[in-house]
Amino acid sequence: MEIGEPVTLQRDCEAAIVPMGDRVVLPEGEQAYVTQALGGNYTVVVKGNMYRIADKDADALGMEPQGQSVTGSSGKPESPEDVEKLIWEQMKTCYDPEIPVNIVDLGLIYDCQVESLSDNSGYKADIKMTLTAPGCGMGEYLRQDVQNKVLSIEGVEETNIELVFEPPWDQSMMSEAAQLQLGMM
Repeated sequence: MEIGEPVTLQRDCEAAIVPMGDRVVLPEGEQAYVTQALGGNYTVVVKGNMYRIADKDADALGMEPQGQSVTGSSGKPESPEDVEKLIWEQMKTCYDPEIPVNIVDLGLIYDCQVESLSDNSGYKADIKMTLTAPGCGMGEYLRQDVQNKVLSIEGVEETNIELVFEPPWDQSMMSEAAQLQLGMM
């Protein structure tokens, strides 16, 4: 499959309307144009409307789901610092469905704190993130994407992903790499 080429949905498929985030079912046989395939999620255009399809439904597009558990190079992460590093790497696989830049480089992640659980059974991650616009309907979808990917890290047993709007996001929070990729430099 090439970006921009049409694909025919091979089965009914759950999707989220971009940018509202409302859930819908796209019917089998519908023609979709894949405009973005990043971080295991797919942004498609069907009949002029944009949708986000999750990795678990990649088979509807004729693709293989890519989801997998994440570990450090030596297996299970050994310290909160190791876990935090893996979390930042995982969050770089989360993308806004309308912008081909990961949410870390967009500057949407404000904070990430990792601590060992009291029973030493694993780790808990507390993450503060924002959106490019407070009224973005994809906020819960992006929050859930971050949570799912953080929980895929071996040893992470709990997450708390908080959407915050102070300070308000602006383009100056983007990394230089993101600005360059979007033609802003």
